[in-house]
Amino acid sequence: MSTHHVSPLSVVESLRDDLSAWTPVHGAQDALRHEYIDFISTHGDGSVRRANGPEHLTASCFVFDAGLSNVLLCFHKKGQFWVQLGGHIEANDPSVAAAAFREALEEGGIADLVAAVQTPLDVDRHGLGDGFGSCSVHWDLGYVAIAPTDAAPSVSDESEAVAWWPVDALPGNVPPGFGRRLAGVLAELRAQGGR
Repeated sequence: MSTHHVSPLSVVESLRDDLSAWTPVHGAQDALRHEYIDFISTHGDGSVRRANGPEHLTASCFVFDAGLSNVLLCFHKKGQFWVQLGGHIEANDPSVAAAAFREALEEGGIADLVAAVQTPLDVDRHGLGDGFGSCSVHWDLGYVAIAPTDAAPSVSDESEAVAWWPVDALPGNVPPGFGRRLAGVLAELRAQGGR
């Protein structure tokens, strides 16, 4: 793993540009997108570092098969639910997108993921329970990657299980609103011409 340190300011400036250029399909996502831009403008490089406070940006990756009919989910140890792959932005991540794709590789074990687009297609701010340590609120940015046909995921140290699920038959123990969030990601992907 590279130890190259990336300027967090360039990471947040690039992200702010990406968010400013994005016009979400759904109005609720657009309103939240504006709150993200304000959060980044207020907190600067602190917005991407968990050490700088209990509220910070995180990066996640919705991994789909080529037909967009299945999504790769991991069973989150701390949360005890099925959710998309993702985690914290590290100092050597050159962008939030890179953090999302790194997390997808680390947690899902599929090496040949292809970014559907390089910009976020989802914003989701959510509070966290006591089991998440010093983190109290994650301002998550969702990216999308496509897995190769017949890709076989593998479990990491951060999850108890990793499995493909039909997008229209998700497991019962997903976070509240996850089905709606997933449908929104697919709508954004189609609107952007990603598939």
